[in-house]
Amino acid sequence: MTTQTRGTLPEHLLITGPEKGVLQIALNRPEALNALNTRLLGELAEALTDAEDDAEVRAVVLTGSRRAFAAGADIKEMAERDLVGMLEDPRQRHWATIARFSKPIIAAVNGFALGGGCELALQADIIVAGEDARFGQPEINLGIMPGAGGTQRLVRAVGQGLAAQMVLTGEPIDARRAQTAGLVSEIAQPELTLERAITIAETIAAKAPLAVRLAREALHKAQDTDLATGLRFERHAFTVLAGTADREEGLSAFQEKRPATFKGC
Repeated sequence: MTTQTRGTLPEHLLITGPEKGVLQIALNRPEALNALNTRLLGELAEALTDAEDDAEVRAVVLTGSRRAFAAGADIKEMAERDLVGMLEDPRQRHWATIARFSKPIIAAVNGFALGGGCELALQADIIVAGEDARFGQPEINLGIMPGAGGTQRLVRAVGQGLAAQMVLTGEPIDARRAQTAGLVSEIAQPELTLERAITIAETIAAKAPLAVRLAREALHKAQDTDLATGLRFERHAFTVLAGTADREEGLSAFQEKRPATFKGC
């Protein structure tokens, strides 16, 4: 794969691709275990904004290092902000941009995914975790609490009981428990985590982009709305896809026993 730079050269990201429809983004602050400072979050938000507008990008793989996906927020930076500083914190905008990204994100998580790192992993549609991965929300140990979705997305991912235990005790869980609870999709050997995440992303990238986008949105509706509203959205999206060329191609390819070639229209 070739590494592309989009706009200003990022200081804390390594961006590779897209290849086979997959863009790889690696967090790259090794000296701080990929702690999510404002610069890193801003670069990630910018990279995803560029990927949103790039038709060649159909899925994103987000990863860190073997030692840490991201060990949390930048505590030194946080300590320098008072109440007014927190109210005006630009990271809120960056988190909102990340949350709005409409294409599938597959996270490859090794090592620590703590605090903001866990909250970032929760933004992914699919998490592939290394056997050594640890997920946690330890903010309570600092006299604070999660502030980037940790109380809301974690409940939806693992249920009220386990989320409460993680948030209120600050104690992390390992990859196996995270998988049992529904947070993690697959567990892999640490050296194979990224490879497996890329394989999943390539599989998704080969599907009809409009179908993937609407299916993903419908899955999110299942978490955000009541059942009746979600079912209405699902049926509406299913019907809308009847007007796409990719649907016609998919049905024809199936009947002709050949691979489908989807164009996103």
